[in-house]
Amino acid sequence: MRRKIPSLQSLLCFDAAARHQSYTRAAQELVLTQGAVSRQLTALEAFVGVALFKRTRHGVSLTGRGHDYAAQVAIRLAALEQDTLDVMSTQGSARVLHLASVPTFATRWLIPRLVSLKAQQPELTLHIDTRTRPFMFADTPFDCALIAATPEQVAQWAGTQAVALLDERVLPVGAPGLLQGAPGLSPERIANLPLLQQSTRPEAWRAWFDAQGLSAPNALSGARFEQFSMTAAAAMHGLGVALVPELLIEQELTRGELVVLCNRPLASTRAYYLVRPEGVEPPAALQAFQAWLAQTVTLDVPLAPPH
Repeated sequence: MRRKIPSLQSLLCFDAAARHQSYTRAAQELVLTQGAVSRQLTALEAFVGVALFKRTRHGVSLTGRGHDYAAQVAIRLAALEQDTLDVMSTQGSARVLHLASVPTFATRWLIPRLVSLKAQQPELTLHIDTRTRPFMFADTPFDCALIAATPEQVAQWAGTQAVALLDERVLPVGAPGLLQGAPGLSPERIANLPLLQQSTRPEAWRAWFDAQGLSAPNALSGARFEQFSMTAAAAMHGLGVALVPELLIEQELTRGELVVLCNRPLASTRAYYLVRPEGVEPPAALQAFQAWLAQTVTLDVPLAPPH
């Protein structure tokens, strides 16, 4: 049965015109004439049976249906481009794995250790994109994901199975100057310092102070950052105290750019998990990656020194 799909050329013209809101700039990007782009878009509108653009004083703009269609077309074209690049890069021998990961864990823990994966699996190519929330694997190109979650959150991700990798040890850290020669700071002293807040964990400081049996009126106050890498950077530059998983700031602690201010970790059920679709045989690339992850976590493979 013939698929109900318009021509690729018309979709490329539509994608470009939708992004630029201009037939002229779409034609320049695609190295076509404006007339050729206009004909392709007229044919596409005839094919789908709805108006995708409307004329304005300054050119064209998307209709409501056109806006929705453009968002989906952009995703499909990007996926098709990635598939093509994968085929071009593998040359028939390499294995490709598409991984989604929470961003700071990828940059601070995973990527510095990938040199050992490359040594063990030289034919494995790893593509990493960031995701901070659960998604449907069927709607994405991802083979697996690395997430930070509680067991309850993992259980609620439908259609997946997960393997626990690392537990979190969350500690208050800051610039070395905050210690002023002392071995550490008391919770009372920390409560009076600027507290750096993590957007994804707004109750973290309150939970830490509660665990110390301390009332801290400013537990929810302070500059707020979306990612742990931002929070750690702010602490390193003296903007305040951060409550950060220790494994995400290994290099800063080793270099002395950050120090543990109070060695009382926040009790947490949160851990890092490898998540993949359930009910399907994992591809060889994923099996190799999972085996490497298990070995790396067990042996605590040291970080490769930065160049």
